Amino acid sequence: QVQLVESGGGLVQAGESLRLSCAPSERASINGAMAWFRQAPGKGREFVAAIRWGIRASDDVVSEEARFTISRDAAKNTAYLHMNSLKPEDTATYYCAARLMAISIPSLKKDEMYHHWGQGTQVTVSS
Repeated sequence: QVQLVESGGGLVQAGESLRLSCAPSERASINGAMAWFRQAPGKGREFVAAIRWGIRASDDVVSEEARFTISRDAAKNTAYLHMNSLKPEDTATYYCAARLMAISIPSLKKDEMYHHWGQGTQVTVSS
């Protein structure tokens, strides 16, 4: 079981930016896909962004929000979520997820496709 550790959450004001990071807690090779989901109080978990590699020469990225960009540092085995122009409605616990094999792009949005999850990092955006 791969343990994922998220960091970078916090309290910011509307319009500011944050960068979340996600990496395995121990030396583990993730060779498929990583994603970010979020869950706001009283709501279900929703997909934010995902990155897939190993299918084509370049990584494939999917994002539900143009203000958010996912990237990764292969050497550090770390995925990042860059969030710009944050809004109060972005307030949620953000979870990192990973799977060890690549899947189709549409499947990247499904939380059941991921085998490994982090504990979450809180992002709070004040108005």
